[in-house]
Amino acid sequence: MKIIYKESFINRFENQLDFIAEDKLSAARKFKKELLERIKEIPSNPYSYRKSIYFENVLIRDLIFKGYTIVFRINEDQIEVFGFVKYQQTIV
Repeated sequence: MKIIYKESFINRFENQLDFIAEDKLSAARKFKKELLERIKEIPSNPYSYRKSIYFENVLIRDLIFKGYTIVFRINEDQIEVFGFVKYQQTIV
């Protein structure tokens, strides 16, 4: 199965890497490497990830990584990675 990175994912991911790099470049590089390795594991068993909390579609799944949610869609011959969300707690 092929992995396709959509522009929406790439833009948010790069923005987060830039933000992390402002504090520590090596941390940004490590985060990028580790996340991409986790994403590469998706095709081996894509249905093992939870059904997305953002969509009512069983083919859209969430990969949780260090407080981030990476949203992807399972297609016949490819995985489309399109979402990158950071959990934010609302303070009341």
